[in-house]
Amino acid sequence: MTPAGSLLVATGLHKSFGLTPALQGAEFSLHPGEVVAVMGPSGSGKSTLLHCLAGILTPDAGSVHYAGRELSRMPDAERSALRRGEFGFVFQFGQLVPELTCVENVALPLRLSGVKRREAEERATEWLDALEVSDAGRKRPGEVSGGQGQRVAVARALVTEPRVIFADEPTGALDSLNGELVMQLLTDAARATRAAVVLVTHDARVAAYSDREVVVRDGRARDMAGVA
Repeated sequence: MTPAGSLLVATGLHKSFGLTPALQGAEFSLHPGEVVAVMGPSGSGKSTLLHCLAGILTPDAGSVHYAGRELSRMPDAERSALRRGEFGFVFQFGQLVPELTCVENVALPLRLSGVKRREAEERATEWLDALEVSDAGRKRPGEVSGGQGQRVAVARALVTEPRVIFADEPTGALDSLNGELVMQLLTDAARATRAAVVLVTHDARVAAYSDREVVVRDGRARDMAGVA
């Protein structure tokens, strides 16, 4: 049964890589504006779950519905457009393009969607300001610190004003101080724009920024809401 008001719903997800099962009947739901932490030990299937939710991977069985539509039934071009516009992504190591300046990296999703350079970079600059990293704008990723680079990556995820942000271990490569700052800025910005967040982490301090926790073990997801 689909939870009422859900923006993103996964039902009975199975996914294997060769003979190795990663998901075995996982269930998940996300409401608009909600921050959900997906936790679990290494190899539990939490990153595979995120990739299925985002339409990057197609499950072997089960379904993922976004805004009432099944992702697997969308044409590839439509799923790609979702990932450029309505979905934002933050990865553990940022994955910024080293040849571009930070402001160009943030503007890139807008440019790929046809926004003119000047407008795209103006909007990118606004987000760099909001994430307290405006001084990095004209530098390349290799010229900024890890914490600054991750805030640039968060700005890139937010610049299209997505409805869902997928964050896969966004503080995993940072020290605790920078990790706390990145999480505070990410969750504050997401809540200000009413973006929902799927946050994969193994760190309880990071999960504390969420509204709800889902624990993945052996490819199955358990919602911890209301669990003592």
